[in-house]
Amino acid sequence: MGNSLKGLVFNIQRFSIHDGPGIRTTVFMKGCPLRCRWCSNPESWNPYPEIMTYDIKCIKCGKCAEICPEEAITINQRGRKLNRAKCTLCLKCAEVCPTGALSISGKYLTIGEIVKEVESDKLFYQNSGGGVTISGGEPLSQWEFVHQLLRECKQKGLHTALDTCGYALWEAMEKVLEYTDLVLFDIKHMDSSQHRKGTGKSNSLILENARKAAAKTKVWLRFPLIPGYNDSEGNIKGVAELGGGLEVEKVSLLPYHEWGKAKYEKLGRRYPFKNTQPPSDERVQEVQKIMEGMGLKVTIGN
Repeated sequence: MGNSLKGLVFNIQRFSIHDGPGIRTTVFMKGCPLRCRWCSNPESWNPYPEIMTYDIKCIKCGKCAEICPEEAITINQRGRKLNRAKCTLCLKCAEVCPTGALSISGKYLTIGEIVKEVESDKLFYQNSGGGVTISGGEPLSQWEFVHQLLRECKQKGLHTALDTCGYALWEAMEKVLEYTDLVLFDIKHMDSSQHRKGTGKSNSLILENARKAAAKTKVWLRFPLIPGYNDSEGNIKGVAELGGGLEVEKVSLLPYHEWGKAKYEKLGRRYPFKNTQPPSDERVQEVQKIMEGMGLKVTIGN
C-alpha cells in the first residue's frame, strides 16, 4: 500500500463533536455523486481542486490578473472579477494571492499526512471515546484511498466512522466497511421520485446498501430535516420504520440550516434553496417524539 497513495481532501476538522461518538477528527473527501439542493458543502461536489473567492479580503494588488494565462481575471476600482467561463483551474492565481482572497478548495494528501494529523489528538479520542470520521462529499467516491486510510487508522488503534450518502457500488462499500466501526448513513427521502428531485439520484441503491451495511456493522441513520421537502409525517415514519427494521443504534436528526449559503457565491454558483427557512426547535422536537414513539433512540445534531 505505502503511505504515498494520495486522496483529494477539502478539509480536516479537529475537535469535531457532531460526526460520531466523542471528540473526533473529521476528514472531508472531495467529490460527490449527489447534488442535494440544501447542501452546505458545495465545494465538496467536484472531484478536483477549485477556486473560492473571498472578495472582502481582496486588496486589488493585481497579482492574480498578471499571472492568469487565460486573462480570466480583471481588476478595477470596484474590485477583482473572476470569469469562471474562461478559467481553466490552473490555480496560479490563488497561489500568488497574498491575502487569501482567492483560495484553493481541495488538496491532494497522502495517507501518511492525514494519519499524522489525526493521531495528534489521540489522547482526546481515548478520553472521550472518539476517533476519526471520514466524510465528504461522498468518501466512497474515493473508496480505494479511504479503504487504505481506514486500515491505517485501525492499525493505529483508532475508532473509525464512515459518513456516507450510500450512493456507491456495494463492492466498494463492503471493502471500506472492513475497517469501519460505525457507519453514519444519510437517508434523505424514502420516496424514490422525491429523492431524485432533491438530490438528482434515485434512492434504490442507497436503501439497498443501508440494509447490507446494517447487517455488517453498527449504523446510525442520519436524517436531514428539510422543511417542505422530507418533513411530512409519512416520510418521517417511513425513515423511522427503516431504522427499526435495520435495528440501527439511533437516528440523528440534522435540521436544515443556511450556514453554507455564502459558499455558493464564493464558488460562482446560485444557491438553489434560498426560500427555505430552518425548522423551528418545536418542530424538530416534534419529529423527535414521533420517531421515539416508534421505539427508536433519536438525537438532534449528532
